[in-house]
Amino acid sequence: MNIILVPGSKNGKSQIACLSHRHLFLLAVVGLVALPVFVGVLTYKAEQLIERSTGTSTIALQERILAEQQVAIADTRRHTESHLNALARRMGEMQAELLRLNALGARLTRMAKLDPREFNFSEPVGVGGPERPSDTSAAPDARQAIDNLSRQLDRQREKLRALESVMLDRKLSAQVTPSGWPVDGGWVSSGFGVRTDPFTGQQSRHDGADIAARMGSPVYAMGDGVISFAADKQGYGLTVEVTHQSGLVTRYAHLRAILAKVGDRIQKGQTVALVGTTGRSTGPHLHFEVVKQGVSVNPAGYLQNGRN
Repeated sequence: MNIILVPGSKNGKSQIACLSHRHLFLLAVVGLVALPVFVGVLTYKAEQLIERSTGTSTIALQERILAEQQVAIADTRRHTESHLNALARRMGEMQAELLRLNALGARLTRMAKLDPREFNFSEPVGVGGPERPSDTSAAPDARQAIDNLSRQLDRQREKLRALESVMLDRKLSAQVTPSGWPVDGGWVSSGFGVRTDPFTGQQSRHDGADIAARMGSPVYAMGDGVISFAADKQGYGLTVEVTHQSGLVTRYAHLRAILAKVGDRIQKGQTVALVGTTGRSTGPHLHFEVVKQGVSVNPAGYLQNGRN
């Protein structure tokens, strides 16, 4: 095979190259085998470079994600520890408050002279009922412990409120129910019931108790109430009557002077009159009488030794 090489310049000479069959065969082998192999090698190397570059980027991305997750886990751990510490402090405060309430309740129970079995602050309040399933999920242990303490505190507060109500009722009852001693000193010179009349010498009924006392000594109200009568009363002389919230009426008679007027609100122990000997009387004394539902009753149960 002849190949003519033509030069680019006008003065150049043309050259003729002769290729034998062997040369043509070698060129064919190079074109059909070596060239595809070379192209394949180049492609393979290019793919390796691309894969290596892509793999490096993926690893770097995963490392960044892992680092972010570690930071998030560390933050979560710190927040969790902070919350647990706060819960622990709250539980300690609630336990201390519960102990204080128990001690206060026990002391008030003793002061009120109540049956400790009725107001036992070391035992839960009697409650009950059938169990009903709840839609809420189980609370964590710490939260459940706080809920239990909160319920105990609520129960103790209920007991204290009940105890306070009992003590208040007793105090109010003591204030409105006549009791004590209506004068300074003195002694019962004539009791309630049938006696010998000091003027006629015959048997007669005495509706109160006579308390011998000094002339002009103060007469004290036996309980909170309202002055319902303050004037002269036949046989009683100057008389003061106090109507109490309990419905009882206390009567103070044979007075020297009245120091209150009808409609006045008075308190237990307040001075309402002075001891005298007015009316049907043989000497200075106080006639004390208790009227219940319109009937005079024995005042001995309302009188206590010494002034209250």
